[in-house]
Amino acid sequence: MDKLNIAGRLVGPGEPPYIVAEIGANHNGDMGLCRTMIDAARECGADAVKFQSWSKTSLISRAEYDRNTAYVSKERNQPTLEESVEQYQLSRAQHEEISAYCRDTGITFFSSCFSAAEVDMLEALDVPAYKVASMDVNHLPLLEYVAATHKPVVISAGMATLGEVERAIATLRGAGSGPVAILHCLSIYPSPPAQVNLRTMDTWRAAFDVPVGYSDHTLGSAVPIAAIALGACMIEKHFTTDKNLQGWDHAISADPPELRAIVEGGREAFAALGSAERRVNADEVAKRKVFRRRMVARRDMRKGDRLAAADVDFKRPGTGIQPDELRYVIGRAITRDVRAEDELDWSDLA
Repeated sequence: MDKLNIAGRLVGPGEPPYIVAEIGANHNGDMGLCRTMIDAARECGADAVKFQSWSKTSLISRAEYDRNTAYVSKERNQPTLEESVEQYQLSRAQHEEISAYCRDTGITFFSSCFSAAEVDMLEALDVPAYKVASMDVNHLPLLEYVAATHKPVVISAGMATLGEVERAIATLRGAGSGPVAILHCLSIYPSPPAQVNLRTMDTWRAAFDVPVGYSDHTLGSAVPIAAIALGACMIEKHFTTDKNLQGWDHAISADPPELRAIVEGGREAFAALGSAERRVNADEVAKRKVFRRRMVARRDMRKGDRLAAADVDFKRPGTGIQPDELRYVIGRAITRDVRAEDELDWSDLA
C-alpha cells in the first residue's frame, strides 16, 4: 500500500492521523475572516487547511441559477443561489493570498478542484496534493486531468457505489496519478451517526489496497475520533470560528474547541491502537508483585506436616509461591512451624 506524501508528511497506515480543517466556503468571501480561520485551525493542531476551488461558471449551470431551487433558504432577505456563489467563490488573486499566508504561517494549503482551469491554477500554486469531491467520483475527464499532475489524490466516496469508486481509482492510476487515498463519507448534512457505517472503511481498504480516511459531516467530535480508532489515516472536517455565521456549512462545522478535541483525541486514539502483538510491558510485570497473589497458610501447622490444598490460601501480594504453582506444593512437608496467615516460600518446603 502506497502512502501519500503531503508536503513532507506521510499519510497512511502506521502514521499519525492527518487532520484537515475544511474551510471550504466558510470564509464567506471575507479574506480577514479567512485568515482568522487559518490561524485558528493551525492553533488547534490541524495539519492542513483545505478550500474549494470553483467559480460561478465552473460549478453550476445557468438553468440551475434561474431555477434557484437548491442550496438557499427561501426566507426573505436571503441571497439567491447565484448571489451566494458570487460571494463565496475565490478569485485567483485570493487563492494566491491564501496560499502565501498558509506558507508563511506554517500550515499546509490544498484545495478541492472542480475544473481543469482550477487544476491549472492550483498547479501554479504548487499544491502538494489534490482533493476530488464526492460529487466528481464519476467525472472521469476531471480525474484524468488531476492525475496528469502526478501528485497524490484524495477522493471522497460519498454517494458512490463500490463500482464507481473502483472505476475512479482505475482512471486516476491509468492517467498517472500519485498515490491515492479514499475518504469514507456520508453526503448528508449533518450526517446521523447511525448511518455513517465506519466499518465500511475496512471494505475500501480490502477492495483497493489504498490508505483510507474519513470525511465527516456529523455534529461534534465523537465520530471522527471513532474513525481514527478504526484506522482512519486522515480526517477531513468542516471548520468555522462561529457556527452562527451565515453561509452554507457553518452550522455543521467544527468550531475550535471541537477541532482541538478531534486533534487531541485522535492522537490519543492512534497511540492507543498500538500493536496487534500481545505484549506485557515492564510496568505491568512490576504490578504483578502488588496485585497478584501468593501462598499463605490457612491454619496453624507443625514442622513435618504435609500440605494439602485445604491447608493453603492465596492472597496479595504476588511475591511468593503463585496460585498456578499449587500442584508443585501438594504433598510436600513444611520445614518449620507456621501459623495461619503466614506467607509460605519455597524455602519452607522440604
